[in-house]
Amino acid sequence: MSHIVVFGAGATGTRIAQQLLASAPAINVEVRDTRRERSRQLVNTLGNRPELGHGYHLDSSVDLAVIATPAAGQANLARRAVHHGVPVVTTSNHLSEVRRLLALHQEALHNQIPVVVGATFMPGFTCLIARHGAAELDQVDEIHVAKVGTGGPACARQHHQALSSVGLDWRDGRWTSRAPGSGRELAYFPDPIGGRDCYRGALPDALLLVPEFEGVQRVTARMAATRRDRLTSPLPMLRPPHAEGGLGAVRVELRGKVGIERRVVVFGAVERPASAAAVVAVSTSLAVLRGDCPAGAYGLAGVADPLPLLNDIADRGLRPLRFEGVSMYY
Repeated sequence: MSHIVVFGAGATGTRIAQQLLASAPAINVEVRDTRRERSRQLVNTLGNRPELGHGYHLDSSVDLAVIATPAAGQANLARRAVHHGVPVVTTSNHLSEVRRLLALHQEALHNQIPVVVGATFMPGFTCLIARHGAAELDQVDEIHVAKVGTGGPACARQHHQALSSVGLDWRDGRWTSRAPGSGRELAYFPDPIGGRDCYRGALPDALLLVPEFEGVQRVTARMAATRRDRLTSPLPMLRPPHAEGGLGAVRVELRGKVGIERRVVVFGAVERPASAAAVVAVSTSLAVLRGDCPAGAYGLAGVADPLPLLNDIADRGLRPLRFEGVSMYY
């Protein structure tokens, strides 16, 4: 029986634990959260099937650590897991934290374990779509990703902070810092979301995509925001976030060549972000348990063959949609 420790019993962590228990009877799920009452409520809700754990200790009896705590707190947990030889799936979308997670690459290689970084809606699902869509092009020159919506309260706070923090683009073979809230672009997402104004922010997607696409010249990431979002982003949140945000969406645009012809490939998806993140994290976790993920620290664009993982995600209800004749940037 596989023993999985899920750190975090928030909106995403709760769904991860639920779906892991529903996926296979031979999985023992242990839930740990700094707020013991919240993890106890989750255990009771699920009929005491998951175990109630505590602390940060990990040892060889743990087959996988899934980290769904608030962003900026995941790197230390992942480092502990890697030190003890425990594979890791993280859900962080925090720019500086993703850097720290990717820095675990050499130790993960040494211990022959995977550390999958950012297995969520964006990044995560978008990384898989980008890898899958790239097969349609002989050469990928540009990748542009965008998102709408937030999951639980921790995700909403991270979204708020990211909009007021310096962004990071890859342009012409080098990293470029971008002013927070700059680069307004109208992006079209699948219905019922439609067109939304999107802006730069402290998003980690370029860090995860650039290493996996040799020769790519431009990689950008944006998030949808209203005028009020932009004006209030430097301030503390004016009101407490909802327990879970509404419907969200992601978009992935690839530009490149087929022969000498220029091509644009665009995909999107619509789902509640917390639910989508849980689906991606669970499918990734099961792939790690099967031994389908290589050693090292990387995002899901580093999966050599994304199709089995995308099929498993689609079976869980999260399906990409293809755009025809729509480009995000002009």
